Amino acid sequence: MMDSEAHEKRPPILASSKQDISPHIANVSEMKHYLCGCCAAFNNVAITFPIQKVLFRQQLYGIKTRDAVLQLRRDGFRNLYRGILPPLMQKTTTLALMFGLYEDLSCLLRKHVSTPEFATRSMAAVLAGTTEAVFTPLERVQTLLQDHKHHDKFTNTYQAFKALKCHGIREYYRGLVPVLFRNGFSNVLFFGLRGPIKEHLPTATTHSAHLVNDFICGGLLGAMLGILFFPVNVVKTRMQSQIGGEFQSFPKVFQKIWLERDRKLTNLFRGAHLNYHRSLISWGIINATYEFLLKII
Repeated sequence: MMDSEAHEKRPPILASSKQDISPHIANVSEMKHYLCGCCAAFNNVAITFPIQKVLFRQQLYGIKTRDAVLQLRRDGFRNLYRGILPPLMQKTTTLALMFGLYEDLSCLLRKHVSTPEFATRSMAAVLAGTTEAVFTPLERVQTLLQDHKHHDKFTNTYQAFKALKCHGIREYYRGLVPVLFRNGFSNVLFFGLRGPIKEHLPTATTHSAHLVNDFICGGLLGAMLGILFFPVNVVKTRMQSQIGGEFQSFPKVFQKIWLERDRKLTNLFRGAHLNYHRSLISWGIINATYEFLLKII
């Protein structure tokens, strides 16, 4: 009799444990896009930071690749990864938001807004990009740390943040307009074209083939967007390299750079070839890592 009673009581216990576990499984499932985006960003920054630093010097000073590399050599290996903490914090956070919010907002808008799929996803991409801009201060500090003109003013992220504090909260968001423009429109193109590009690649039948396709897809998109928004990043870099003083508008800074570079489009795109290759590698790594983690988590 006791045995039969014990058997009768077991199912409710099992059912209760399943109910306790299921919310945790649901939470993991809901957060996996954020987690995959974060890990993809970490992987990318760790590998490509030196290339990004060469590109930064070209954007800021309009110098050739060789001269930028020589600058870094003179700075020494000790300073090669100087400034990596802000992009590591920024990229892991913003890419987690980019992928996670895009998925969440797409689902939310589909439920509550009766618009075509393309419009819904585009709106979600813009909103995700706008949210990413909250972390502009990290990008701002990265710019200051990478500029050798500021090497004698501060040596780490904390000191750079502290140096901006006396100028007020607005100083942390210098260059916000180009950041918003770049984030919003690049997100729309990235998420909108990622699927169609992958469909035109050879059909993948193995895990390694899927990884290669994801790398190619992300790399091609990243390279295209890197070239398209290169002038925007040039203006953003110039704006964010300044500490204190007048807040100049995007058109005014662009005009100043245009005149400084002899009104030549080729000079405005100086460093674009390196940015193309960096973006090809970076977004290839990001997309391949993200899709790979998405399958195994």
